[in-house]
Amino acid sequence: MPNAERPARLLAACGLLALGLSACGTTTILTEAEGPTSPVILDETAAAAAISRYRAQHGLGPVTVDSRLVKAASFQAGNNARNGQLSHEVGGSFTSRMASAGLSRAWSAENLSAGSETFDQVLARWKNSPEHNRNMLIPQIRRIGIARVDAPGTRFKRFWALVMAGG
Repeated sequence: MPNAERPARLLAACGLLALGLSACGTTTILTEAEGPTSPVILDETAAAAAISRYRAQHGLGPVTVDSRLVKAASFQAGNNARNGQLSHEVGGSFTSRMASAGLSRAWSAENLSAGSETFDQVLARWKNSPEHNRNMLIPQIRRIGIARVDAPGTRFKRFWALVMAGG
C-alpha cells in the first residue's frame, strides 16, 4: 500500500483488546512483518463502557471515546504491526506522538498488547498487569482511544493500542 494511504487506513481503524503479549516501557522484538497489515474496525463505545465499569469498581469516573485518541491508538498499533515489534517508541516517543495529535502528555498513558483475539481477552490481560492496570486506573483519565491492527505475517498476528488522557 502506498505510504499516503497508510494513515487513512489506520485512522479508520478502531480497536478493542486481546490476549497475548503486553508491553510497557520496553521494546519486544517479535518477528519482522511479512505481508500487509490491516486495521480492524471495533466498537470503541463498548470498549469505553467496559473500561468505565472496571473503573467504577475502583471508585473512579467513566471514560468516553475521543476520536483524536482513536487516531493516536491506530497510529501506534499500525506502527507496531508494520514493524513486527511491540514498542512504545516505534513511530516516535509517546510524548511526541501526543503533541503531534494536539494532545497534552499530562494525565495520559498508553497500553500496548499483541496476540489477543478479543477485547475481553486484552482487557483481562491489562487488568492482570500491574503497570497497565495502573494506567487504566489513573483517576484523572476521562477519554480513551483504542485500536487493533492485524499483521498476519507476524508471530502474534494482532497488535493493540489503548491511549488514555485526562479531561
